[in-house]
Amino acid sequence: MPIKKAAKKAATKKTAKKATTTAATKAAGAKAPATSSAKTARKAPARKTPASKTAARKTAAGKATSGKATAGKATARKAALRAEPVDLPDDEPAPAGGTSLVIVESPAKAKTIGKYLGRGYTVKATVGHVRDLPAKKLGIDIDHGFAPEYVTIEGKEDILTDLKKIAKGAREIFIATDPDREGEAIGWHVEQYFTQPRRHAVSAPIRRVMFHEITKDAVHKSMAKPTDIDNRKVEAQQARRVLDRLVGYKASPVLWKTVKKGLSAGRVQTVALRLIVEREREIRAFTPVEYWSIAADLQKGQQAFTAKLHQVDGKKPEIHKGEEAERILADLKGRKEFVVTEVKRRERRKNPAAPFTTSTLQQEAAKKLGFGSKRTMRLAQDLYEGIDIGIDGASGLITYMRTDSTRVSEDAANAARETLRAQFGDDFLAAAPQLYPSGKANAQDAHEGVRPTDPSRRPEHVQKHLTADQFKLYQLIWQRFMASQMAPAVFDTTTVDFDIPVKTPEGDRRYLFRATGSVVKFQGFLALYREAREEGDAKALEDEQALPVLDVDEKVPVKAITPTQHFTEPPPRFSEASLVKELERLGIGRPSTYASIISVLAERRYVSLEQRRFFPTSLGETVEKVMVKKFPDVFNVGFTAQMEEELDKIADGEIDWVHALGDFWTPFQRTLNDNDLDVLIGEAYDLSGLASERCPECGGKLVAKGGFFGPFIACENHPKACKYTRPIKGEKKPAELTSYLCQECGAPMVIRHGRSGDFLGCSRFPKCRGTRSMPTGVKCPKDGGEIAERRSKKRGKAFYGCENYPNCDFVVWDKPVPETCPECGYVGAEAKSNKTRGNYRKCLKCGNEWDVATPAEAEDVAEVA
Repeated sequence: MPIKKAAKKAATKKTAKKATTTAATKAAGAKAPATSSAKTARKAPARKTPASKTAARKTAAGKATSGKATAGKATARKAALRAEPVDLPDDEPAPAGGTSLVIVESPAKAKTIGKYLGRGYTVKATVGHVRDLPAKKLGIDIDHGFAPEYVTIEGKEDILTDLKKIAKGAREIFIATDPDREGEAIGWHVEQYFTQPRRHAVSAPIRRVMFHEITKDAVHKSMAKPTDIDNRKVEAQQARRVLDRLVGYKASPVLWKTVKKGLSAGRVQTVALRLIVEREREIRAFTPVEYWSIAADLQKGQQAFTAKLHQVDGKKPEIHKGEEAERILADLKGRKEFVVTEVKRRERRKNPAAPFTTSTLQQEAAKKLGFGSKRTMRLAQDLYEGIDIGIDGASGLITYMRTDSTRVSEDAANAARETLRAQFGDDFLAAAPQLYPSGKANAQDAHEGVRPTDPSRRPEHVQKHLTADQFKLYQLIWQRFMASQMAPAVFDTTTVDFDIPVKTPEGDRRYLFRATGSVVKFQGFLALYREAREEGDAKALEDEQALPVLDVDEKVPVKAITPTQHFTEPPPRFSEASLVKELERLGIGRPSTYASIISVLAERRYVSLEQRRFFPTSLGETVEKVMVKKFPDVFNVGFTAQMEEELDKIADGEIDWVHALGDFWTPFQRTLNDNDLDVLIGEAYDLSGLASERCPECGGKLVAKGGFFGPFIACENHPKACKYTRPIKGEKKPAELTSYLCQECGAPMVIRHGRSGDFLGCSRFPKCRGTRSMPTGVKCPKDGGEIAERRSKKRGKAFYGCENYPNCDFVVWDKPVPETCPECGYVGAEAKSNKTRGNYRKCLKCGNEWDVATPAEAEDVAEVA
């Protein structure tokens, strides 16, 4: 087999080199002492030879020696180490006789690969990163080239020890961590652990292999072509890690002193937070502008369609008030028919989308399946590492899922075409294999796009072996890739104009109504896959209305002419899909970072996700204001995108990582001072009334100060002449007593405020620590318990559930309100809303839905009454 040949060749080469060294040493000892032997003879007396041989065997095996050894024995041990570097203890096998060790990241991946490689290989997992910067200190020597101090991650000591023990008995070591910068760094750390210190280093050769897909053929091909660890990728990942640690460690204390203790600032996360906060400010500052549209409902035979007012006297209509719309309706009053004045028909083609990248996979999974980025990547990891699919055993179902390339191999494209030919026929195939070369300047084109490893493995064939979520994601990936190899969809598009002259007291006017529509002439790829749409996306060709066949001068009956009031709308809040799309467009982050950026913002309570849209919390807005005010050149889109480009250049070997960090650190260091803490505290809190206050103890002015445990108000003479201080938010207001009783001791409960909002706490605190979520005032329809607001631990998303959980599993996503259902009379409904319907209610008990008046509508009703 190719793998064994490659392994044998590498082992033979290494063994031959060692044998030559040993033979030369022995020959030199037999004839005349060489220079090194002479030095050894001077250092170690002849009577020490037996001890030196024993020491050599123990040293080569990596066993610890006693700290009380004599100086003579230590010298002999060094001499023997030079003479016989590859001797092993008699109780351990020689390297050439062992198996090959393959190191991957996850146990699931290890199981799948182990099955493909067979008994000659031992496959072990690192279970993620094994070494990192220390958790409780900076761990970077800034003055000496930003040298990082790496330590073993807590809990990974036994894993590394076991790996090294196996490596000492292996004939070869293959590092097969994920094929990206993170995987390269993990592999490098394992290699360093195996080779440092040199006196305990493993003797087997260490090679690097990359599995872009985990199938039998792909694994064997990769094993036949091993390479070395790519130090440029390692340096790029190291530069990112050092950069993030410097920003986090140096910027976070500013938040502690100006906002509150315990907060943290991330280099990329803060920029993503800035995007969300700035979008929220746009929405708040937006002033809606009224405008009207006019549409005619037409019908030919049984087919109804709509024509919209397109021009008034040859210009785009601008109807700002209802009176203007009424005047147009008056001009058109009595029109029973519209006469067709022009018909334009043409054929349009719509090409299929390229296979998924990491970004587009997350976007489509969010829009089509409702999956968050973290959930999508976790499922994709499972599909990549291998699923037991019955007869074939464990097999990787998709290629590597962290990529920003759309490239497809010719073999994969041809395999997809064969499957499509059998399912749809030749007419539905693209003219030639579609390889989708990456057109992006900053694409890391090391991998293909995300695609199924075997196009003939249809989703329904493996459905019974997958979880529901795994099946949905695999189906999405399979359909998108297969559609990318299909023919374009063909549409017949039609534009029909109705130019209507009208005589008015003010003079002649012309109203042009236009109807547009499209009909699918040939489905092409649409027979298999359609992209999802969300608010703000343009209307797709396949979603246009269908028009009847119309000719010039034909008269079409008019059913109604309807004016509609509209208001201009602000830009929509970011969804997970649109945020990922924006991050990619701006060049912020890379495929492996999108999911973590979003999850970190939610975990830190800087944003909340409501109805699949991001809302910044008050804490998030405060953090953004302080960070941008203090570090305007660091937490901005341009700088962050530039750093990503520089990291790419480091990976390509174009620039030195230390030089790149030096260019960042010099200006950043100048901003690390406490000269403007009072200004930053003013950004975080409203201190407008502080100027009129005086110290109650000495009459001095009160000022805002920053401390290690957070900001506070103090006398200007503090701490030398006056000791007065108080919390920055003023004296704590007394807890508000409620009628709810503590479930622990029966005492009344009070409303308290915590990190995630208000909650009920026992009035006997700290003697009793009973707490409850804030009730909504609505009873559970299942068991009558209180429905209270809760938040998911991972994403901070608000939901509402029965307080009797886990005995009762009732939950809803929208806030319950105490309103009576007109159908069943139950008091309790979800307050729901959407763009199409507006505000409405859904009964918690029977599911009945009813509309509710908006505040403006309610006022109109009151005025009429």
